Formats: sequence, C-alpha cells, structure tokens
Amino acid sequence: MTRRAELRAARLLAEAGVTSAPVEVEHLAALLGAVVSRSSFKDGDVSGMLVRQGGHPPVIGVNDTHSANRQRFTIAHELGHLVLHPGREVVLDRPVRVNLRDKTSSMASDREEIEANSFAASLLMPADLVRAELGQLSAPVRQDPDLCTEELARIFAVSPSAMGFRLINLGMVS
Repeated sequence: MTRRAELRAARLLAEAGVTSAPVEVEHLAALLGAVVSRSSFKDGDVSGMLVRQGGHPPVIGVNDTHSANRQRFTIAHELGHLVLHPGREVVLDRPVRVNLRDKTSSMASDREEIEANSFAASLLMPADLVRAELGQLSAPVRQDPDLCTEELARIFAVSPSAMGFRLINLGMVS
C-alpha cells in the first residue's frame, strides 16, 4: 500500500525534474493543475482539504494558521489524495469530492490516510535525496541523532518529527 504511494511520488518528482531539497510542493501542485488556497479554518484541527469538482481545477485548502512546514506537508498530503484516491462525495449545491486532513487523518488509521501520508513523506523527503544530504553532513552531526534529524529537517523544510519518522522508515536510524 505505501509502496504504491512511494512509487507515485517518485514518478511525480522525476516528471518535475526535482533533484534537490527542499521540494517546491506548490510548484508540483500547479503542475498537477491544482490551486492552493490558504485561509484560516474555523476548526483549528483541520490542516487542509482537497476539493474536486468536475470542470474546475482541484483546490487544496490549507490552514494558514499552521506552521509553514505543516502547510507544506498538508499540501503534499492532499496531492497524495489527488493522485491516488477518488475522494468521498459531499453534496453541497452540487456533488463535490472532498478529502480532509485533520487530527484523525494525522493518526493515519485508515488506508487512504496512511497512503497519503506516505506519499507526502516520499514527496517532501525523497529517499535518494535524504541519503545524499545525510552523506554531506559532518561526522559529528551525523553521529548525533537529534542534531542529524534537526539539520535534515531544516534542509528539507519539514518538521523534525516528520524527518525523524522518515529516517526510521528508511532504516537510517533506529
């Protein structure tokens, strides 16, 4: 399940010619025809949403009260839904497909959320780029897991916790 997400993220990065960090996630959204819209959400727990309506470009709504790194992860997560999942229909004035990113989705308890999180991690922190940047770090930084994680998080413009999970999932730290 997460392998499919990793492969699709790698394909998007290759198609976009991405070869260095940080990944310009909004550029990737534009390449996929999606519009990124930032605003404050009434429910502060909601990080973002993806709205697809026939005949209109998909819209990725992002909670602008969240940190810049969280907003980047949210955009990448919603791009994962865009390329991997059809969405759930919500009836407003007309049928619209919506994916929401909130506390529940962050815990990744459902298959689509796990896959979207895997896609986002693979998109923002591609394994080959993480390995290359890790190799460029000085030996003292590389040998200190906290310093290493913080420095890589800075390079990739993600949170230290996101980078920590990525390093664990890539088998680079225990």
